[in-house]
Amino acid sequence: MRIVVALGGNALLRRGEPLTAEAQRANVRIAAAALAPIARQHQIIISHGNGPQVGLLALQGAAYKPDEAFPLDVLGAQTEGMIGYMIEQELGNLLAPDVPFATILTMIEVDGADPAFDNPTKFIGPVYGKDEAERLAKEKGWSIRQDGDAWRRVVASPKPKRIFEIRPITWLLEKNTVVICAGGGGIPTVYDDDRKLHGIEAVIDKDLAGELLARELDADLYIMATDVDAVYVDWGTPDAKPIRRASADALRRLDFAAGSMGPKVEAACLFAEGTGGTAAIGALKDLEAIVAGEAGTMIEAGASALRLNGGDG
Repeated sequence: MRIVVALGGNALLRRGEPLTAEAQRANVRIAAAALAPIARQHQIIISHGNGPQVGLLALQGAAYKPDEAFPLDVLGAQTEGMIGYMIEQELGNLLAPDVPFATILTMIEVDGADPAFDNPTKFIGPVYGKDEAERLAKEKGWSIRQDGDAWRRVVASPKPKRIFEIRPITWLLEKNTVVICAGGGGIPTVYDDDRKLHGIEAVIDKDLAGELLARELDADLYIMATDVDAVYVDWGTPDAKPIRRASADALRRLDFAAGSMGPKVEAACLFAEGTGGTAAIGALKDLEAIVAGEAGTMIEAGASALRLNGGDG
């Protein structure tokens, strides 16, 4: 099978961990151990989050004069290279020496008039207390929002329209290369009035970018690996139950948090409806079982159906 695996931010840096290279590599090593058995049996394409890493680089850039700081699209490109390097190395240590790897800096077109630019929602960077977040927002012109018990910077998250590097990615796959691409949702780019391409200050949702990638590559399975074992109904309540298998139509009838599970469910439904293939959401540690259809939440097109925790919902 051809499988696109989107690694959640927890695969690279868990909440509360220091923003250090050592912490990131330790988590990439864990992700590589989960990915390796899949890569030995199937063709895999890997995408990943980069919110904490982009936020760290933005903070480092704040030490410079305002006109010297690098914009988010450039910082996104930097993190694609940094994280791709770590994944290549750690996964390469577990696979046969002749397995080829490639990390592709991936530009993704967005619409400069996307309404998301009027309502920033995508969290980036570290967490802060309320007072510190408000101080930074005032000093740096940030938009901020509450994230659980903490506060974080938010930026616009426009929808992905087109992946510019889809042809070279396809060529690499034809040579059985493990490709790492569309990291952090890809590098957001727009055309100006003169049809010149340039970056824009935004972060594309990584799950929606991964869905577009999986669809354009005709993937058989699109997996979003996160820190929960499945999609749940009544999450956070005593009545919470995991959804084991569902149609896209059935999932769309339920409500999920916009800042966490919502985008993953939306991406899964888009892939299932657009391709007739299967999308899955589950824990990184369960990757093998997810591929076998024995763990996580499996989302397919077709008649409305929902199976909860081994029974019919």
